[in-house]
Amino acid sequence: MNDSSRGGAGSAAGSKRRDARRNQQALLDAAAAVFVTSGVDAPVRDIAAEAGVGTGTIYRHFPTRADLVIAVYRHQVDACAEAGPALLATSPTPYAALGRWVDLFTDFLVTKHGLAAAMQADSTGFETLHAYFLDRLLPVCTQLLDAAAASGEIHSDLDAYQLMRGIGNLCIGAESDPRYDARRLVALLVAGLRQPR
Repeated sequence: MNDSSRGGAGSAAGSKRRDARRNQQALLDAAAAVFVTSGVDAPVRDIAAEAGVGTGTIYRHFPTRADLVIAVYRHQVDACAEAGPALLATSPTPYAALGRWVDLFTDFLVTKHGLAAAMQADSTGFETLHAYFLDRLLPVCTQLLDAAAASGEIHSDLDAYQLMRGIGNLCIGAESDPRYDARRLVALLVAGLRQPR
């Protein structure tokens, strides 16, 4: 076998891996969309229909519901983490980037229906997920806060953990109370970060 044929096989395998990753990402996006509307106890057939695959495909990737919920959670944490630097690069100001990122973070918190209940039986798994959440998102929030403080747009003495915890507390129960608008209160909190001009 010559080198070019080995390279062809390698690139075909790489292409298949990329396709598999794309398919899994699409499946996770579909599951997340169904979880938002129906909660984490939504029937697997609804997720399969949203993803355009058979239920067997979902079970092949995620043998248990907890596996699927964890994968969706990690996928959404990763998307939120990756959004921070992108928003900082494309927003008109660091404060605007912070505001947009907080909106994404709030949506994530408000729409992760039933995660705690789904993970209750596995406290170690839940602690691992929470550590992953902090490891991925604290540095991003810190970067956004530091940039907005350096530009003079916000107070410089705010800690990322405190801000994320405050937003999290404002989001508690929002998904089950139609009279409560967590996003509006979070927006007021972010507006309060601004330095007086």
